[in-house]
Amino acid sequence: MSELSAEEKAAVSTQAATDKKATDVVVLDMRQASSFTDYFLICTGGSERQVQSIADAIDEQMSRHGVESLGVEGYQDAHWILMDYGDVVVHVFSQDTRDFYDLEQLWSNAPKIEISRTVLAQVTGFHDASVG
Repeated sequence: MSELSAEEKAAVSTQAATDKKATDVVVLDMRQASSFTDYFLICTGGSERQVQSIADAIDEQMSRHGVESLGVEGYQDAHWILMDYGDVVVHVFSQDTRDFYDLEQLWSNAPKIEISRTVLAQVTGFHDASVG
């Protein structure tokens, strides 16, 4: 299996989060805003269990595509799970924690992007994805 590009990793993680009913799914293009990653995926779960379920689904789908995380933080508390995939960093929040840290405002110089449906279809096989 070929290695995924950063955009493809963002697509896989976005689709996995969406499949688990994550809300307010946002991808930030961090390439001009930071030197440590290309994309942030930020999403919200309605309960601690859903936050963990979203993180589990993302990790499972990334693993299926040959991508392993470099580290995961916050899984046990499940208020903010951070998953580092190198050029993609995933943030799965509870609503209160997301509101408090407000990463979109903190990184307001990073544009929000929509994952290309073409990339999503190529990587995940979904052709009618509702992303963005």
